[in-house]
Amino acid sequence: MEGFLSEALLLGVRVEERRLPSRLCGFYYEPARLIVLDESMPDFQRRCTLCHELVHARYHDNGCGTPYGVKAERRARRQTALRLIDPVEYASAEALCEGDAYRIACELDVTLQVVRDYQDMLHDTART
Repeated sequence: MEGFLSEALLLGVRVEERRLPSRLCGFYYEPARLIVLDESMPDFQRRCTLCHELVHARYHDNGCGTPYGVKAERRARRQTALRLIDPVEYASAEALCEGDAYRIACELDVTLQVVRDYQDMLHDTART
């Protein structure tokens, strides 16, 4: 987590924690260069969310409600998965957990969404 907080500092982005509405883990607000994380999340989820929001900050994304926003969200999810999952550790966890995505996420200390995004990339790569 400290590495991501240092990255935010280098990008000129403030990170704050607050209670957010349910189902909202965090968001990036470009005009203020601000990332807000839900203070009630466990550490592994906070780390994954911060990594994701830092991708939005790096690209100065303005939100998800536009066609560009959909592409920005896809990019953030893919880059987050690539940053948080080491391929060798993933292969080991996949074998150990018999391919069960939830168990893989627990083994790698990331969210289920990050594992699914990583698996989607593996499947996309296998198709090409």
